Amino acid sequence: MPVREMAKVVSNSPVKPGYYLMELDAPKVTEEAKPGQFVHIRVGRTMDPLLRRPISLYDIDKEKGILSLLYVVVGRGTRMLSEIEAGADLDIMGPLGNGFWLPDRATRCLVVGGGIGVAPLLPLIGMLDQAGLEQKILYGFRNANAVVGIDVVQEKGWPLAIATDDGSVGHRGFVTDLVKQAITDFKPDYYYVCGPEVMIRNVVWLMKEANIPGQVSLEARMGCGVGACLACTCKTRKRTGGQQSVIGGQLSVAGHEQNFDYSLVCTHGPVFGAGEVIFDD
Repeated sequence: MPVREMAKVVSNSPVKPGYYLMELDAPKVTEEAKPGQFVHIRVGRTMDPLLRRPISLYDIDKEKGILSLLYVVVGRGTRMLSEIEAGADLDIMGPLGNGFWLPDRATRCLVVGGGIGVAPLLPLIGMLDQAGLEQKILYGFRNANAVVGIDVVQEKGWPLAIATDDGSVGHRGFVTDLVKQAITDFKPDYYYVCGPEVMIRNVVWLMKEANIPGQVSLEARMGCGVGACLACTCKTRKRTGGQQSVIGGQLSVAGHEQNFDYSLVCTHGPVFGAGEVIFDD
């Protein structure tokens, strides 16, 4: 159940140029938080900027009541967030969205992340480890300056392979190169992926070809974060029951029936079953 909480900033430090790690003392939100969910943050003390910023949960310490957020500065809002100092109060709302869930019968999970999309994967990796599932972690970045979110993974000794576009760290090329290899060598029976849409789309295609099910965590621009503004729609296969989409049934567009739904990333997601999402070519 989402709550609004005035969190205390424990720390807010750069980890790489343009990338920051923020720790928040937020016991109420932390108590309810699950891997794959996010918080909505008011970055200013006034209504400027008007919209909150959605930030994924990078680490969830329920014992201490601490949330960690790994984020990249991409605009005015996140720049303002990066300037907030330890000791400040921060208005947050969360946890929001549907997070990751454990697979029913799988035993070997492939976890794929790209760019800042690696942020929500750390709690997932911990959940898979705690459940006793074997896993292989594949991360892709532009270059060495963009490699973030690997410290805890390496400290825990979880199996990690990295690809960078320029070869400055790990494999030279795309993370999908590593995915192709892992399908053959690791033989996963389930997967999770988060990152840029083009990367997600390519990973989903590779896994579909190999007949491997999984989950995708989507990134989207959001307004309200609670499903009211309808700003973060994505196209999904038509639902036959359960949670309702924004627009259900067969849509009539220019005289043609469209057999799909529009779902909300903020409430139906950000995590979806890989087979639910329709990616436009």
